[in-house]
Amino acid sequence: MEDTHKGHNAVAIVTAVGEYDADTVGPIAEQLTAAAATHHTVVLDASALTFADSSFLNLLIRVHRTTALRIAAPQSQLLRLLEITGADQVLDLHSTLNEAARM
Repeated sequence: MEDTHKGHNAVAIVTAVGEYDADTVGPIAEQLTAAAATHHTVVLDASALTFADSSFLNLLIRVHRTTALRIAAPQSQLLRLLEITGADQVLDLHSTLNEAARM
């Protein structure tokens, strides 16, 4: 986890790399939950995420309910999952990490 700004309104950046399903979502869930507990805004850098299933989607929704979650640079597979489920209308999506990390 990385802080982009110091102080009360710090933004935490968590990077997702590779594939996430029910068997592998644990570590990223821990990182996102910890970031949400200590930061008003959490940015998920999804640029290196290659696969996500419903367990990952459920994680994003849970984190979204506890903090201002921004999804940065989602790739085609994640975008498709978000579009099919309608989550793209709920989650805060950004095309780049820099855009998502701005206050």
